[in-house]
Amino acid sequence: MSSGGVQEHQTRYGRTGMDRAQLAAFADGLLTAALGHASPSGSLITLPGKPGGYGTAVDGLEGYARTLLTAGFRLAGEGGTDPLNLAERYAAGLAAGTDPAHPERWVRPEEHGQAKVEAASIALILDLTRPWIWDRLDAGVQERTIEYLSSVVGDRDYPHNNWVWFRIVVETFLRSVGGPWSAKDIERDLAVHDGFVRPGGWFSDGDERAYDHYAGWALHLYPILWARMQGAAEAHAPLGAGTRHARDVAHLDRFLQDAVLLVGSDGAPLFQGRSLTYRFAAAAPFWAGVLAQVPSASPGLLRQAATRVVGHFVDHGVPDPDGLLNLGWHHEWRPLVQRYSGTGSPYWASKGLLGLALPAQHPVWTAAAEPLPVDAGDVRAVAGAPGWAISGTQADGIVRVVNHGTDHAFEGDLTGDSPLYARLGYSTATSPLLDAPAWTDPGDQSVVLRDAQGRATHRSGFRTLDLAAVESAAVLGSVAEAHWLDADLAAPDHGSGRPGTARVAGSVTTVSVVRGAWEVRFVRVAGLVTGDDATAARALEITGWAVSGTDADHAGPGDVRAGGLGSRVVPLLGGLTAGAREHTHATPFGPRTVVPFAAAEPVPAGEWAAVAVGLWGPSADPTPPGAELDDGVAVVTWPDGTLTRAKLPDPGH
Repeated sequence: MSSGGVQEHQTRYGRTGMDRAQLAAFADGLLTAALGHASPSGSLITLPGKPGGYGTAVDGLEGYARTLLTAGFRLAGEGGTDPLNLAERYAAGLAAGTDPAHPERWVRPEEHGQAKVEAASIALILDLTRPWIWDRLDAGVQERTIEYLSSVVGDRDYPHNNWVWFRIVVETFLRSVGGPWSAKDIERDLAVHDGFVRPGGWFSDGDERAYDHYAGWALHLYPILWARMQGAAEAHAPLGAGTRHARDVAHLDRFLQDAVLLVGSDGAPLFQGRSLTYRFAAAAPFWAGVLAQVPSASPGLLRQAATRVVGHFVDHGVPDPDGLLNLGWHHEWRPLVQRYSGTGSPYWASKGLLGLALPAQHPVWTAAAEPLPVDAGDVRAVAGAPGWAISGTQADGIVRVVNHGTDHAFEGDLTGDSPLYARLGYSTATSPLLDAPAWTDPGDQSVVLRDAQGRATHRSGFRTLDLAAVESAAVLGSVAEAHWLDADLAAPDHGSGRPGTARVAGSVTTVSVVRGAWEVRFVRVAGLVTGDDATAARALEITGWAVSGTDADHAGPGDVRAGGLGSRVVPLLGGLTAGAREHTHATPFGPRTVVPFAAAEPVPAGEWAAVAVGLWGPSADPTPPGAELDDGVAVVTWPDGTLTRAKLPDPGH
């Protein structure tokens, strides 16, 4: 290992990838900086900044457990060679943290749920580094560690999502060291996990339509790591270990075929979903694919995807000048985080460094690099489970998804739209509006009805239409009961939309025809709920991509520019008028954001309206497509002359 230090950020790792030495130096720098904030015993690593929503005690435990992931990967990959003295330092922290009489003892799993998460990281690394940490602990520390972890056995208070893996991992480790464990717990948790399986290799993070990076950095990662733990096969032998692992690998293999499409040519992951402050944890499923030896992706491609995701953040100034991962994206930006996020939380990014657990001679480090899909050509695909049309353009390296299946809700719910899940589009180059008003007033990548006070409707609970097609273009659609919401702003923020009292405004059908940098969005409003002037829908508004930067500005009606990006909404059908709206400090990508839109007042009910919605970067073609209707068929003419015909839903749909 190197002695580390703050990385130089004048790099292009996001476009070239990183070799093992570069990634190792980056990891050692993160560890060196973080360990500078360890408590005297080493049990708590409390990073600077305002405490998180769960308090300083949890922050310090997270700092220990999540940096331990990186330390463990480094120890395993080097066969125990340890110039940073990581094994001894973390062992000392373990001894103090598990000692109930120590002033720096850890908050326990039965005292705070977040400790159940951190317990899994500790157990995972104690298994991975068994010869260098666990086997060298004295018997008393081993006994206290077993006692600390064993409180999870039989605990029924685990959220119905990726958290089931935290208990599976802990109990598997406990079994391997002679501690208490429960076959029924593991069987029950595996059954819950199996309930999250969706077609095409995807997982939902819970029963709702919750599709995000947790599919990869949790629900795909843990089964692969678990299978490598000592005694894992025996722990679930009655459940069919070999068959389960083969199924896990096949499911991961299929997921990765979509996941590699979602990385921009600059290494940027898709900016969508909660916990984005974990940053390059988005690289984790690619390393999982290497460990699992998936058949459909080569080690050279998976290494490129993983290290370019890490490299993207290095290129953009991560870590900060003090060598730390702060709460934000490229830079600190606290509005990005959820209630559960604390100063140690960003170090779950350690999962994106998993490849360092593989030695230098492993094929993943010696294989020839392969280009990402968006490097090799334009990308067009449909991911069925999340309801995404994926469109990447080689000219600018941007990957976009148009979303008709994800809202972190159930079909029929009338909740608020989460900007992280329910918008119509996400990309590797933009952020949705994430300031406080964005949670109650959808103002980008939306189709809304506005009342006399200007209040916008929400779409969560929409029904996805069976329109998926990929020929000359991808075609997706949905029907929403557009509703105004009196939101409960006191509800805990875990990334999903706000609950509240809903009032239906009408039905909005949206069909997206997607190709290259453009989406042609067809919209029809029906069943408007009548009321007085104050409670009825007065206008239809269709918004496009939010672009941010110090130079974000209007370039014309419905046409905006920022930092080399262009975003435009072009009215095509339905008497719409284009405009743009400005926001300040609304995304982590810059202090100024402009969103293009098209609107019509009164609402053109019962008729199809259409706009072209575009997002492009330097070197891409900003020429918009055209559209017309032909007896219920949408006919789109693309800038290169290609025609796409798409049957629009009948009024009764």
